[in-house]
Amino acid sequence: QVQLVESGGGLVQPGGSLRLSCVAPGIIYRFSTMGWYRQAPGNQRELVADITSAGTTNYADSVKGRFTISRDNAKNTVYLQMNSLKPEDTAVFYCNAKQWFPSAQTYWGQGTQVTVSS
Repeated sequence: QVQLVESGGGLVQPGGSLRLSCVAPGIIYRFSTMGWYRQAPGNQRELVADITSAGTTNYADSVKGRFTISRDNAKNTVYLQMNSLKPEDTAVFYCNAKQWFPSAQTYWGQGTQVTVSS
């Protein structure tokens, strides 16, 4: 069973930074779009950012200019660098993998808590 493993969450003050990592063993990484989603209490899970195997990125408007997604194909790892964090960024962040070849499969991590508070 494929399992994505996230790390890097925690408590940070407003204006601070965190870097999330997600290792994705067991998937065909070069045929996968990797992404980060988040879910705050009472809200639906929403896309934060994703990155294709070719390196094309996509961001939610709320994080543009503050968050950067990147991937290391040699390490099957995707990162989310989060700067200028705001209290409204507080949520559980989930790593997501959408493998498109040889068949469409979607995988999720267990989630990592990010809390932005003074």
